[in-house]
Amino acid sequence: MTVWIENPFDNLPAEGFRPQRYWLMAEAFAKAGHDVTLWTSDFSHAKKAPRSISKAEAPFRLKLIKTPPYSDNVSFRRIASHRAYAANWLADARAEAKASGSPDVVVVSMPPLSTADAALALKKEFGAKTVVDVMDAWPETFERIFPAPFKFLSAIALFPLRRAARRAYCGADLVTGVCDAYGDIARANGAREYVRFYHGIDISKAREVGAQRPPLSFVYAGNFGRGYDLSAAIRAVAQNDDATLDIAGAGEREAEWRALAAHSPRIRFHGYLSGDDLGKLLDSASIGVIPLADDTFVGLPYKLGDYAAHGLRMVTSLRGECAALLEKFGAGAVYDAKDAESFMAAARKVQESKPDFASLLSELDAARIYADYVEMVCSLAPGRPGGKALPKTLRM
Repeated sequence: MTVWIENPFDNLPAEGFRPQRYWLMAEAFAKAGHDVTLWTSDFSHAKKAPRSISKAEAPFRLKLIKTPPYSDNVSFRRIASHRAYAANWLADARAEAKASGSPDVVVVSMPPLSTADAALALKKEFGAKTVVDVMDAWPETFERIFPAPFKFLSAIALFPLRRAARRAYCGADLVTGVCDAYGDIARANGAREYVRFYHGIDISKAREVGAQRPPLSFVYAGNFGRGYDLSAAIRAVAQNDDATLDIAGAGEREAEWRALAAHSPRIRFHGYLSGDDLGKLLDSASIGVIPLADDTFVGLPYKLGDYAAHGLRMVTSLRGECAALLEKFGAGAVYDAKDAESFMAAARKVQESKPDFASLLSELDAARIYADYVEMVCSLAPGRPGGKALPKTLRM
């Protein structure tokens, strides 16, 4: 098949980061013999900076879409940027179809919502099967920005986004996603079928669990956006002389967190790290922090797999499937967001645990997950190579 995959957010290996969901997905389709193009943004969502692909090496084509910049993850400028990105992708996709042939399958990530409309336009024009892959619950996650007295306004303010999401769910031939909870949202909005596929990670590069790590050495690696809150971790470490916290990343809350940690030399900010530097930092710690709140509607973040691959126990303020998976394999404990005492209690609890990292990583094995994904998508096109349905035991 000719397969097009679209996502504007994932980091690219050429930038020094490990392959994430859509890169791994594209590799899996290519390995199965399909002709694959991965479409992404020429603007790095993580770094808020332009990017290029001059050093990218992959068994598929990688195409960058012109994207206006934005600095705040929750802003009208970001919404405008996504709309421009979607329009530019649709124009470039039409030109690519005319020059090289149309796709048989389009896999489009959600968010953003505007690209799903573009994918449905391609479906109408070329007859391509369309798969919507849910990374985050939009617009549900935006409800948290409305203060309690004004929650009623969210129904009005978010109505256009809800309508766009419903168009995506109803129009897709298949909806997939990173957690089971997104299936409930998809089905409630008209999805024909939903199948869960966790974020996969290359477990062949997983580290052995080291025995010489300081017991209360915490690490956080990721975005400093509004959906994340490191205040409990920072206060807890500042109050405990035997604890340290290393923070890698960047974002709009950096100044706030630096101010909160200003008087503690045991809290260290490293900026954006990639490749070996990030790996060394993760290997030096004993506990990874997942400081997401439930109202972000995040199901299973990338961090869980990244931390597990480096043998890190975890503490999280994100309940639901994230907490359940960590509990199942003895790899983490839950704390109350913003509560330093609860954070430290969770840390001491997880110190005593006996994590089964091998089984956890088996659940997150990218080779298996994305091979299954390819097989599932091929089932949409009977008669195509590999076109058979997954066993019922894998359907969620």
